[in-house]
Amino acid sequence: MPTAVMTWKGKGMTKLFAVMTQDQPEGAALRGQHMAAHLAHVEANMARLAVAGPLRDADGAVCGSLLVVHGEDEADVRAFMAQDPYFAAGVWAQIDVRAFNAVAGDWVGGRAW
Repeated sequence: MPTAVMTWKGKGMTKLFAVMTQDQPEGAALRGQHMAAHLAHVEANMARLAVAGPLRDADGAVCGSLLVVHGEDEADVRAFMAQDPYFAAGVWAQIDVRAFNAVAGDWVGGRAW
């Protein structure tokens, strides 16, 4: 079962982490104000991201973010998330970071067992 992928640093192996954020009530307005800086941050760090994008509620409004991030450990991933302009702007009320093993689906070419 794969537990790591090539690193964004280009040396050795690192883990994947699933990061789910929940926006604070004023998140939509803050996202609008800081989106350009956030997208610049995303573009500058594409090698760290396996996938990333906004989460939407039942009405289609953005309510958070989901990222799968390359990292050494949870502390490394949290430090990376703290560099995002959305973090500094207070868009996210909560950030949940969990180790993630990609073992099935089209992203991993089928199944890993």
